[in-house]
Amino acid sequence: MIRLTSAGESHGKALIGILEGLPSNLEIDIDEVNGYLALRQSGYGRGFRQKIETDRMEILSGVRNRLTLGSPLAFWVRNADYENWRPYMAPEGCDVTKKRLTRVRPGHADLTGVKKFDQTDARNILERASARETAVRVAAGSVCRQFLAKLGVQIGGYVRTVCGITDEKEYTFEELASVKSRPLFMPDDEKQAAAMRRIDELKAAGDTAGGILEIRVKGLKSGFGSCMTYGEKLDGRLVGAMLSVQAVKGAEVGMGFGVGLRPGSKVHDAIYFEDGKFVRKTNNAGGIEGGMSNGEEIVLRAAMKPIPTLMSGLDTVDYVTHEKQTAAAERSDVASVCACEIILESVVATVLAQVVSERLGGDNMREVMKRYEELPQ
Repeated sequence: MIRLTSAGESHGKALIGILEGLPSNLEIDIDEVNGYLALRQSGYGRGFRQKIETDRMEILSGVRNRLTLGSPLAFWVRNADYENWRPYMAPEGCDVTKKRLTRVRPGHADLTGVKKFDQTDARNILERASARETAVRVAAGSVCRQFLAKLGVQIGGYVRTVCGITDEKEYTFEELASVKSRPLFMPDDEKQAAAMRRIDELKAAGDTAGGILEIRVKGLKSGFGSCMTYGEKLDGRLVGAMLSVQAVKGAEVGMGFGVGLRPGSKVHDAIYFEDGKFVRKTNNAGGIEGGMSNGEEIVLRAAMKPIPTLMSGLDTVDYVTHEKQTAAAERSDVASVCACEIILESVVATVLAQVVSERLGGDNMREVMKRYEELPQ
């Protein structure tokens, strides 16, 4: 089974990943991986750190001459900013009194983390809890995306909402093909311009923005996931993966929460048999029924909360003295909805690669592709 393990701190030497279970002879396009890492750092409203780091995946093992070997694929993404932080972060020894953080920040892991792990310096928590960790998940997810592409499975998405400014239009998968070249990954010019103005207003006020992201999967055959045990339900695994992304506080499949507002006749997708195959003319289920893919396009949405580090600062207390303080303002973004969209695509790709490998097995790509081809649509 494909499995990802990650390690590393935000200002440490590097972020490290080990991707186990990939079949042999999967060709890895490292430029494509690095392209997604660059997209993760893009988008209107990003902060200064994105100018310091130029994230690139460096493969350490598991690949030879661009082909996977069937052994664990180990890689890292170096932190260029580490040289500036070496005096405060070096594992060999450093001055931990500098860059200490005790003004715990609302909306972060700071307060709960220092209590749980018996710390007095929230830096020992935030360095791992930081969304910088997602660089590993994007790199690994991009490899998993290449695995899925060999089977004809494509993943895309866009930014649907930024701080209340919403694009209500429904787009086909093909219409989203060029959206990543746009400043906010929003297809509609007017909505994107309004969202950019909103971000500018929030920046001037020392505030931040969140949004709603939509992820789409096309080409996955039916039957992935299971109705037999709750842990194998595809929708549960996908939603769980999306909610594991920092700042994501809500997720839905297909019509999502809308199913609670309509009668059954307006929710369930009627089934027909035409031209020798079963078809649905609507996709309110979002491509998943009974915890299994049904062959239709998978439609997922996630709500990202506004970035909790506000330059204007929120009320808090000092963890050590208990005195009232203004929350520390680490270097931050105003909006990172584009980054979140890329991260969500990546975690979805990783989960789908896992469920495909669980069902099909296979030690090499020839076996995997043959088994997938033999499945019913």
